Amino acid sequence: MAVTLINPERLPKPDVYRQLSIAQVEQAYLNIGNALKEIGGSFDDVAKLTVYVVDWSPEKFPLLGEGVARAAAILGVDPVKPITLISVGGLGEPDLMVEVEATAVLD
Repeated sequence: MAVTLINPERLPKPDVYRQLSIAQVEQAYLNIGNALKEIGGSFDDVAKLTVYVVDWSPEKFPLLGEGVARAAAILGVDPVKPITLISVGGLGEPDLMVEVEATAVLD
């Protein structure tokens, strides 16, 4: 299956990259859900997540969990997926603190 890069209607439309990267964990998960909805899927189709956090420390874990829980409640999904958490020194934009990358499988 070919990979199609899109900017979903409900998200900003940058000229130099495709969306699904944003500062807040809750919003990042909601963006993934909205992007998948746009192409006929849902967050339930997510097979794996990679979460990049600027200067990760164990003290940030409760905040990450709270953001995920809020998004899951809004989306009405189980947010527990295979996940890789990576601490990074910075992201593509200076004000970004979290980026969530999702791999989804749609039939």
